[in-house]
Amino acid sequence: MNYDIKVRATKRNKKAYLSIATHVKNLGNLNKQNSLIHHKANSGREILTETFRKQIVQRITRNFLDILILRLIRMEPMWGYKIIKKTEALFGIKLRHGALYPLLNSMEAKGFIRSEKKSKGGRVRKVYEITSKGIQLVDAYYDHLKEQLQRLDIKEA
Repeated sequence: MNYDIKVRATKRNKKAYLSIATHVKNLGNLNKQNSLIHHKANSGREILTETFRKQIVQRITRNFLDILILRLIRMEPMWGYKIIKKTEALFGIKLRHGALYPLLNSMEAKGFIRSEKKSKGGRVRKVYEITSKGIQLVDAYYDHLKEQLQRLDIKEA
């Protein structure tokens, strides 16, 4: 699959061009990695391969990381390391401490989660819990995504 996008390079649109070029390059790499993205089942209907499904899950997880973390914390209060391990086990995404803790601090500052230091086995851990505001945010995202996925009549404006 070849993409031929030409944009006249000026100072104003150079960043946009580079961004588009990078995105197109990434799409090309994705296509090369999955030359057989789907195959036909016995019924003749095309289905996605497991590799492609995994990439979709990872992409969604990266883009909705804050919501994912809120959903995990909603199931049970957790500390940072447990969030990292659960995310890796469930979604195949390895979070780095440098990405997780600033996000947790930001969500706490916005009132979506609260933390409490708890001692367990001689160790002090900062355990995060979801707040009612956080639950409302997760429910709002869920409702919006559900609404968007149920719309089969997308039309041009």
